[in-house]
Amino acid sequence: MRRGRASASTTLLALIVLSVCPAAAPAAQDAPALPIFDYRIGPKDLLEITVFELKDLNQTVRVAEDGSVTLTMLGRVEVAGLTAQELEQKLVGLLNEKYTKDAHVTVFIKEYQKVSVIGAVSKPGVYELVGPTTLLQVIAQAGGTTNQSTNELYIYRRGKDGSQTRIVIKLDDLMANGNQFLLQPQDVVTVPVDQTVSVYVYGEVRTPGAVPYLRSKKITLLQAVAQAGGTTEWAHKSRVTIKRKDKITGREVKIPVDLKKIIGNKMADIILEEGDVIIVP
Repeated sequence: MRRGRASASTTLLALIVLSVCPAAAPAAQDAPALPIFDYRIGPKDLLEITVFELKDLNQTVRVAEDGSVTLTMLGRVEVAGLTAQELEQKLVGLLNEKYTKDAHVTVFIKEYQKVSVIGAVSKPGVYELVGPTTLLQVIAQAGGTTNQSTNELYIYRRGKDGSQTRIVIKLDDLMANGNQFLLQPQDVVTVPVDQTVSVYVYGEVRTPGAVPYLRSKKITLLQAVAQAGGTTEWAHKSRVTIKRKDKITGREVKIPVDLKKIIGNKMADIILEEGDVIIVP
């Protein structure tokens, strides 16, 4: 028995950073799939119904606002809330009562008016589009992003020609211009889960050790020292050292830093890299 698959539409709005994933790049092209097995049919969905024993019943019908379809020979049938498999079983039962025994029915969901939200949100799932719906509205329905979300999210959208587009949206743009990002049926909204990494602060700080942070959020020297409890009264702030492994050679590099100048706004703060070791003498 077949079930509907995502095959989305087109359009893009202002303020979206767009990148089209080429067919030759499977890693970028493979968008997360909607959980079709559990998909519940709703108003405006387009269904393709095939009855092998009764060709006259083969139809492509759109679900009405009241959640029903009108089928040849069977009349009005309630379909809203059923999965494709459940509707197949329901139609088999109706046909067994009126026309033929052991009918073979397949229901294919050609279009559905919902989007999927997955990743770092409180309530991942499938959400119905009721009229024009913005990305911000759907994220709100999904309970908002969690504190493990990255600084950007993706909308995967498939065109009529089968090509797939990945739309990249910065969270800052979403908050500032949320009403401008309209979703389309079958969009897959992905909020990537950020990765926790660490830098290490030792020496004259109050709570030396690992300082975790989210990779996409970055962390500066001042922030790392502050999260380590701040410096003690014995600290030599002008003689701080950052130990960093060179990414190419793997050798350790020592970067001298005058923390007093950074605190006094006489020197720019330094963005740290994962694995950096800060020594406060």
